[in-house]
Amino acid sequence: MKESRVTFKSGELTLEGMIALPDGAGPHRAAVVCHPHPLYGGSMYNNVVDAALEALWARGFATLRFNFRGVGCSEGEFDNGQGEADDALAALRFLTAEKGVNASGALLAGYSFGAATALRAAARTEAVAAIVAIAPPLGMMDPSALVAISKPIVLIAGDQDSYCPAKDLAALAERLEPLARLRIIAGADHFFGGRGHEIVAALGEALATL
Repeated sequence: MKESRVTFKSGELTLEGMIALPDGAGPHRAAVVCHPHPLYGGSMYNNVVDAALEALWARGFATLRFNFRGVGCSEGEFDNGQGEADDALAALRFLTAEKGVNASGALLAGYSFGAATALRAAARTEAVAAIVAIAPPLGMMDPSALVAISKPIVLIAGDQDSYCPAKDLAALAERLEPLARLRIIAGADHFFGGRGHEIVAALGEALATL
């Protein structure tokens, strides 16, 4: 899928992103992908973000990856997840305003910090029909927010992930039944080095059920 550079507004800030629109008139489902922690080198150019996009493109989604405030050429500064949730919602509004993109039934995805941000943002809008949370940092998230999820959610992690222990993610998935689709990747840690193809396969399989 060919991506094009775009800019869009999040409040008073201008953010940068990369949009990909499928061929044909549509309507196409929208998916926004949120990147890992800005203070630890996270940006939209990330191996796990790339893998998520590949799986989404294979399912015919229109996609937007973007840099949170203060990252790359995006204006502003880190806001501990609060302003970043605003950024995710702004990205979703921008994408769904594109010609041929469905304004409803959208998916909000994220990896690590981006997964936590996607969850926070998805709770604030009816436009999001489903969530993808790859390696959400469970120990750093509000447990009440996790159990309050009311939309279908794909949960993906490696079984060697110390930030998102597989047993804890499985317990969360059990509490969220029948909304959760859990996929555990054997041998993968939090960073999924060299495991992109397995993320593509796991997410593609889960997306088929949404």
